[in-house]
Amino acid sequence: MVFRSLGDIESMIRSSWSEASCDPVDLPWSPENPARGQCAVTALVVQDLLGGEILIAEVHHTDGTRQGVHYWNRISDGVEVDLTREQFTASEVILTPTLVIRPADLSGARLAGQYGTLADRVRSVWPAPGR
Repeated sequence: MVFRSLGDIESMIRSSWSEASCDPVDLPWSPENPARGQCAVTALVVQDLLGGEILIAEVHHTDGTRQGVHYWNRISDGVEVDLTREQFTASEVILTPTLVIRPADLSGARLAGQYGTLADRVRSVWPAPGR
């Protein structure tokens, strides 16, 4: 794929989010908070497009209880790209990240269907070279 600007990539990914690409843990999906439940599949698609590493961190409520986990990317030169950070409220705190090793085969992964849906939608809106 021809590299586009990060803004273009972000727009294509955001316009491709839906209930079908949402982590089942975060259903029902809502257009009012469209990034909710999209972090893992978004991090995979960003890695498909830009390479780099995937980061994971626990997310806790301000009372210290665990809310879940959050995924985002670190691309060249250590730049972190997090297209889904706004899904969290002020009462949710993202802790220190660690690296995730991407499996060579995602077909059996828990979110394989959601990842496939998002990746297919992003490819369908990806402009042809020269446009």
